[in-house]
Amino acid sequence: MSRHLRFSYIACLVFSSLCGAVSAQTTVADGSNLRGPSFAAGTKFTGSGINGWHTLGDAQWAANAGVITGKASGASGWLVLDHSYQDIGFYSGFRCAGDCETGILTRLCKTSDGLTGTFVSIHDGNIDAEKIALNNSGEITRRNKLRDASGTIRFALSPSDPNAVLRRPQPVPSPVGVTMPIVLPQNAFRPGTWNEIEILLASDIVRGYLNDSSFSQKGTLSAATDDSDNDFGPIALYVGKNTSVSFKNIVYKDLALIESPKDEVGKRFHIQRLTPYYYNWSAVAADFNKDGKIDIASGPYIYYGPDFTTKREIYAAQTVNPSNNYATFVQHVTDFNGDGWPDIVATNLGSSGATLYLNPGPEPRRWKQYHVIPSVQSENSLLSDVDGDGKPELVYIAENFIRYAKPNPANPTIPWQVHTVSEKGPWSVHGIGVGDVNGDKLVDIVGADGWWEHPAAGDASLTWKYHPVSFGRWGRIGEGGATIGIYDINGDGLNDVITSLEAHGWGLAWFEQKRTADGTISFVEHVVMDNHNTSNAGGVAFSELHGATIADVDGDGIPDFIVGKRVWSHNDNNFDPDAYGPAVLYWYRTVRDRQAPGGARFAPELIDNSSGAGSDVLAYDINADGVMDIVTATKRGAYIYWGTKQPAKSLR
Repeated sequence: MSRHLRFSYIACLVFSSLCGAVSAQTTVADGSNLRGPSFAAGTKFTGSGINGWHTLGDAQWAANAGVITGKASGASGWLVLDHSYQDIGFYSGFRCAGDCETGILTRLCKTSDGLTGTFVSIHDGNIDAEKIALNNSGEITRRNKLRDASGTIRFALSPSDPNAVLRRPQPVPSPVGVTMPIVLPQNAFRPGTWNEIEILLASDIVRGYLNDSSFSQKGTLSAATDDSDNDFGPIALYVGKNTSVSFKNIVYKDLALIESPKDEVGKRFHIQRLTPYYYNWSAVAADFNKDGKIDIASGPYIYYGPDFTTKREIYAAQTVNPSNNYATFVQHVTDFNGDGWPDIVATNLGSSGATLYLNPGPEPRRWKQYHVIPSVQSENSLLSDVDGDGKPELVYIAENFIRYAKPNPANPTIPWQVHTVSEKGPWSVHGIGVGDVNGDKLVDIVGADGWWEHPAAGDASLTWKYHPVSFGRWGRIGEGGATIGIYDINGDGLNDVITSLEAHGWGLAWFEQKRTADGTISFVEHVVMDNHNTSNAGGVAFSELHGATIADVDGDGIPDFIVGKRVWSHNDNNFDPDAYGPAVLYWYRTVRDRQAPGGARFAPELIDNSSGAGSDVLAYDINADGVMDIVTATKRGAYIYWGTKQPAKSLR
């Protein structure tokens, strides 16, 4: 099995870890519950006539204030756009009166005896992808269901490939007596009210989402069109026999036209590129050669300070294809064997687990490596002193348990000692943080599904007390975010939480801690950013908030939140929402403001718009000038953003 197919299988494992619970979704008669398209920009239909469209078949079509209505009695019909596309993103809200037989036709092409196209049909509350043929009167003469094309791929696999369809494992059950705080929304078809459909057709794969359904739900599809590269034609709205359907908020976009803004670096920073190549998704800083200058390690290389123009291999370097492959996810640094030279531990998904790289000290050679943890399930990991012994441990998720692991100080190269914190459960593999939630001076572990309270004392093998809290939400591709920040955001003396909500979707929020008189802890969510169709702090919106960290960027003594878009997180395709959006990296300044909800707000400031983030972000004062610097390693290379001193008046 190829490397990208193996990752597709891992993705299936991740997205199938459902607790089985569902929640009802409120329906709103006026369509105000519609979330809008996942792609940015495009053409929105706002007209009160069907100029720019033409009819095919016997249905009646009309438009008013951006709403198109089609009615068919004796025969079905089509409303065809007078403009052709090859790759297309299409979104619309739709509502049927009575029975609902509708859909969207793409790449409508003429043939010798009629027409053909790729059709996403909506019928009986289901969606299907079909190749259909029409006669010149618009009647469907042939329909063939398209084969599955699931996976994080751009081009459909050959139907003869035994790995073309990947079997999904069974969901992981919740621990006994636990109600999971993040539940999979019930996004089924809603009769008699507004629904939404989004279609993304690129190359030879068509993807469809009914009511923004999750990847693992019935309301999604991914199918191979088996079109040639030259298939090209307009889109068309369909109304079936004895059906009346209305479409609103219609947006469509040429997906083959990809816009990239001119490179821009935020006013506080200037950029230095370490490498233009993709080696990994993480970076660490330490004085690796003990010359008194901080160096940066990212993937296979150490870049030596203070100028970072000289590098040496940690292991044999080989670039990774950013279109269809994955490199190391996360790296951490500390002196694991106590010889005074900083070492590195790196985590990867699956059986790659965690690898320890021991610094050879003054010897100019590659580093010896040791497989110290057999498997890792979480897409990010953290290094923190969990047990209070003054040495950091690796915090991660594996085999559906929250865990931390520590090396044997006498021999860190043998398998590390693993401590299991949680019961086995469907814990999200996206989102992990460490910090003192309850103020008892002990480190707690936070995940998308809540937090685990560090025992006051006793056996380290004890399962920690679990507190269910929704520090994330379900999107199309799983739930939960990136590195989770835990600090006193609003200045009330209680530690709050800030996190992205969907590592492969949208959303950034902070969670205000509340305490009752008896000490009971709860959290109130304050959304900072949602998607392109909502009101967001600073007007900023981007998807795939997979890499983040916490640091005091402006030097005011209050931590800030740094987060960016992980471009091509699931490779060069439209699997992720707005996958080709600008590769932005922002820092969100923490502003304590009594007038804001919860007593605080977050003000986004640009760091860069062309690198994005990896699986994490490094914030470190590299040159010891008292100003925070930022380092990212992404599919677009590795970069230092040197912080610059600001006038005092600009600090707040």
